[in-house]
Amino acid sequence: MSLRVLLADDHRIVREGLAALIGREPDIEVVGTASDGREAVRLAREAAPDVVLMDVAMPGMSGVEATRQIVAELPAVRVLCLSMHVERKFVSAVLEAGAAGYLLKDCAHEELVEAIRQVTAGRAYLSPSVAATVVDDYAARLSGETAPDASPLSGREREVLQLLAEGRSTREVAERLHLSPKTVGSHRERIMRKLGIDSIAGLTKYAIRHGLTTADRNSPP
Repeated sequence: MSLRVLLADDHRIVREGLAALIGREPDIEVVGTASDGREAVRLAREAAPDVVLMDVAMPGMSGVEATRQIVAELPAVRVLCLSMHVERKFVSAVLEAGAAGYLLKDCAHEELVEAIRQVTAGRAYLSPSVAATVVDDYAARLSGETAPDASPLSGREREVLQLLAEGRSTREVAERLHLSPKTVGSHRERIMRKLGIDSIAGLTKYAIRHGLTTADRNSPP
């Protein structure tokens, strides 16, 4: 029986390349591709894959939030993150969201396939350089240098925050999330109040620091 894999990445060429590579494996089947986190969540519900190969930094809904929603709603589905980012904020964010593994995009094809098989079997998988980041983070927490940072924001508030940090206007956020501009404004006010931040610039810094978006995405497409 084939392992069923769903691919989520906002770059079409990456999705097509991964599908071609993974599709060569006799025991792995690509059951769908998603261009953002929201589509990944929807397709995970419909296709019930064994593994979602998830990019971390995507517009609209990040891979972090998509991972959180998939793991909460579909506990049998394993999420394996594939990212170009090795920074602690991204690794910690997706692992805390429930991802079963984290790979870097410069990994070899053989490592990617092995990681898919490992997480499907119920084990965790981390690229060596990512494992070092996780160990360093754990050591820092034990020493009291850092503390676990549980987000005070709801899922919807994290979505709104990501889009605002990417430079979207209130109207653009409303259209993207199918909300009214007034509702988006209310979300923005609650986010600022919860975080103790009183400017969009401050929200952007928070979003980047916590892996919700990256510095190179802070402008509309």
